[in-house]
Order: sequence, then structure tokens, then C-alpha cells
Amino acid sequence: MKTKVLLVGGKSKAKSLAVSLLGRGYQVTAINDSHEECLKLAGINKLNVFEGDGTKPFILEDANASDYKIAIALTSKDEDNLVICELCKKRFHVHKTVALVSDPRKTDFFYAMGIDSVVCAISAVTNIIEQQAFMEQMANVIPIGKGRVQIAEVPISSTAPAAGKKLWEINLPKEVIIGCILHGDQIGIPCGDTKILAGDVLVLISGNGQELAAVKELTGRE
Repeated sequence: MKTKVLLVGGKSKAKSLAVSLLGRGYQVTAINDSHEECLKLAGINKLNVFEGDGTKPFILEDANASDYKIAIALTSKDEDNLVICELCKKRFHVHKTVALVSDPRKTDFFYAMGIDSVVCAISAVTNIIEQQAFMEQMANVIPIGKGRVQIAEVPISSTAPAAGKKLWEINLPKEVIIGCILHGDQIGIPCGDTKILAGDVLVLISGNGQELAAVKELTGRE
């Protein structure tokens, strides 16, 4: 059975996301309060479209919101996206809710209100810029735990400050640990006396955006 996804609000974002999800095999329904946008959405093959205000419970009920596993709120108003997700979660028992926010300062509040995933375009762009700046130092970055924890691979060159040092000699941020060290084909779990060698790849686990400070400490590059 195909996973059902409900998209509420949005203009070009809703259209692009609908096409992408349908192409991946999801069953998608879109709710939009703009007649013009609904006409555009109706042109997408296999997309179900409802015209109406997604912050109104009866509109969600008409769209059979309780049948959906995922609800994504894409309106331009953060407060509307919160209302939509709360209705879907608490009244219609949708398994997972996703809210778009324009103000990154609201992210923690949305999570506290029970929203499963919060997407902030500003934060996403900032993270992309920061990761691009560290591309040479970080071979791979994987966000987990709603983006609050990062797992990153950091190659150590012969000129890196960490090369030749023992782990206890390196002043890492307190919310960063080196989970393992890759040395050629070998994998090691480090302790305080473990020496870091040129050519090693360190696997960092970090929280609260501390991976960038850790990379600077290990590689010496900003």
C-alpha cells in the first residue's frame, strides 16, 4: 500500500513537492485556499486536490486527513503551519507532521508543541553555506535527531594541528566526541591516550552546531 501524504498550502513549493513525491511512489493530496493554485495543482497527474483553508478542521475532515501517514504544512504563515500540524496530529491522528517555518527562532517552540519535523529555509541555507566552507575538511556530514546531532568524517592532513597528538591533548568542544578513527582499512575506538596520525579520518559526533569549531581545532582551517 502506498504511503499517503497530505500537503497543505504553498504555491510553487507544493507543486514541486507533489511532483517529487508522486514520482517516488507516494499517494499525495494537496489542500490549497487559492482557486488559481488549485487549478495549477489539478494539472498534475494522480494528484488529488481540495480547495479550502487547511487551518479549518472541516476542510481537513473533507480531505479525510485521518487516512494520511504524513502531513506537511507549507503556507507562508508560521502560525498557520503550526495550527495545521497540531490539528493533523491531535485531532486526525496523522502519524508524522512536518511544518515549514520562516523564522528559525521558532524551531524549538514548534518541536515543543509536538511537531515531528520543522524545516526552516533560512537555517537550511545557512547550513549549506557553512558546510561548503568546510567541504575540504569534512568528507561527509550526516544530520540525525531532527538535525540536532551531526556525524561528520574529518580527514587529518600532515599539517593539521591534531596530527601526532594524543586525544587528551586536543581541546574539543564539550559537545563533541570522536566516535572512531579510520586508519587505512582499520577501525579503532579511541581513548584519551590514542594518538592521531596524518591520514587518519576521524568520525565526529557533535551537538548544537559544534562540529565547525571541532573541525577548526583539528585541522587548523577556518
